[in-house]
Amino acid sequence: MHSAFDVAAVRRQFPALALSDDKKPRLYLDNPAGTQVPQRVIDRMVETLTVMNANLGGYFRTTVDADSMVAEAHQAMADLYGATSPEEIVFGQNMTTLTLHMSRCLGRQFERGDEIVLSRMDHDANVAPWLLLAEDLGLVVRWMDFDPETYEFPDDALGKVLTDRTRLLALGYASNCTGTINDVTRFCHEARAAGVISYVDAVQFAPHGLVDVQSIGCDFLVSSAYKWFGPHMGILWGRKEMLQQTFGYKVRPAGEDLPGKFETGTLSHEGMAGCLGAVEYLASLGTGEGRRAQLVSGWKAMETYEQSLTLRLIDGLRPFKGLRVRGITSANAMHRRVPTVSFTIEGVEPAKLAKHFAGENIFVWSGHNYAIEPVSRMGLMDKGGVLRVGLAHYNTPEEVDQFVASLRRAVS
Repeated sequence: MHSAFDVAAVRRQFPALALSDDKKPRLYLDNPAGTQVPQRVIDRMVETLTVMNANLGGYFRTTVDADSMVAEAHQAMADLYGATSPEEIVFGQNMTTLTLHMSRCLGRQFERGDEIVLSRMDHDANVAPWLLLAEDLGLVVRWMDFDPETYEFPDDALGKVLTDRTRLLALGYASNCTGTINDVTRFCHEARAAGVISYVDAVQFAPHGLVDVQSIGCDFLVSSAYKWFGPHMGILWGRKEMLQQTFGYKVRPAGEDLPGKFETGTLSHEGMAGCLGAVEYLASLGTGEGRRAQLVSGWKAMETYEQSLTLRLIDGLRPFKGLRVRGITSANAMHRRVPTVSFTIEGVEPAKLAKHFAGENIFVWSGHNYAIEPVSRMGLMDKGGVLRVGLAHYNTPEEVDQFVASLRRAVS
């Protein structure tokens, strides 16, 4: 374990981690589907509902305070993503809803016969919206394919499918099934050189690593806050010039100003406040001058700690007969994956295992978990998918050992 990371101090900030059921402590390994939240998030949301519960743009106290908080939340997300301006931050209900919306907005630029590139590694939220758009507009869909043995894309995965008709690349930063961290920087720069719009799903990466949209070179990036210790909100970053030139579906009173052009209707102000609280919490784990520097510092410590946990889990799974981890397992390659570990055991249904763990108050998921493309690519859709274990920086080595011991009881 990384001695510089104080996991006990972290855990004290999360009320849910102290809960038990029938004297059995809860063991949260369901983190890829949604994390728990620190007290700071809860406090921010309660404060908003209590003292500034009003719509925006008025002259009285509650609306003025709400305006201030919303502006602060946009700035916090700009800091988290490494954006140049809070105008580039668009809040929405979740990543899926934002992507469905943005696919229609971007689709106004496309013509019948144009091509889009999707990924066999992605969650369906970054696949289905574009498939629906292609169906509506008569677009051609091409696929980036990964190697089912290495669980990574070859370097030429995008080059193989790019043509002079390619208009968009939709790609996940990290897989919610295999855990692979994709080389989005390489592929987004390749797309930009070809004049192709790049749209990155960072939902599974954002809880585990520092997002830097400037370095990635993408045009759009989106995540959901409930995956990184916040509330159920989605937050999209768009390159300012791209947002300005993209058509926005909106009501007539809404102007063309950013980001309001894409923030349709009245959003959840308490959700935005919770996002602010989550960024404040993440920044509190680091040091330095300014919030971005603190986020950079905090992520470095968290990444090292999480990589040690992931290796501990994978090493604990190695002795099980018939068990196959569906992702990168090399000890020197933990930096190329997030701590989402999916596996199968020959002859054992993943759902049966999940039910066993639930009986011991250990929370995991089974099935395809909306990762229809990678699960299909691995030939597992008709076999019940995978058993997925997802670690976060508030999990402990003891919890990893507890999971492995429970698995041993399940298959003995």
